[in-house]
Amino acid sequence: MIGGTAIKALLGPKWTTWARTVTRGMERPAWGNLRRVTPISARYGFDRGTPIDRYYVDKFFTAHRDAITGRVIEIQTRDHIRRYGSGIVAADTLDIDPSFQPTHCCDLAHADRVPSGSYDCFLLPNTLCFLRNLDASLREARRIVRPGGIILATVPGFVPLTADVEDYWHASAAGWRVVAARVWPDCDTTVESHGNCLAAAAAMYGIAVEELTAAELDVHDPRYPVLVTIACRTR
Repeated sequence: MIGGTAIKALLGPKWTTWARTVTRGMERPAWGNLRRVTPISARYGFDRGTPIDRYYVDKFFTAHRDAITGRVIEIQTRDHIRRYGSGIVAADTLDIDPSFQPTHCCDLAHADRVPSGSYDCFLLPNTLCFLRNLDASLREARRIVRPGGIILATVPGFVPLTADVEDYWHASAAGWRVVAARVWPDCDTTVESHGNCLAAAAAMYGIAVEELTAAELDVHDPRYPVLVTIACRTR
């Protein structure tokens, strides 16, 4: 009888793998147009529909609608305040880029111009990965929010990096829990991941939400975090 080593030497690695999958009844990949080294969409799926990570962003902010009220501040634009907020008293923005005409034009890591405890809610949608001075920025966000207020943040995981902006931090939910415990030790913080292998592959290829089903997207497998969500309730 020919041993496994001899068979591998005879067939080579490619055909040995083929033989194993066939003889063991394993599924074989049917690549179709996915066997490629470039994405289907180079714009994260925006040109096809809704990017995969935005599905989870929407579910997160929808679930926290009641907290997006009163005096609310958001990074860069008011898009999420307008979409999810209610009972808004003030809708302000903060950004380092003056072209966005923010209420507070400054680096979040050095936001001394914003009074302490001046907001009920701080929205940081898909922002944390771009903050070079992460710890200082998160401590400032905590300072800006009043006791009993909330910080709501989302962070991309398995998605392509942004080509035209430095993209620093992509971590698992466990990694963001470590960060949260370090910078917000006196807060009640909940960190969760969202996604599965199909959603992650779709996000990497630039396939749109509309090309999958909610049943597929809602399956949770923590090994494939397409998005991590963070809700920090201050004390």
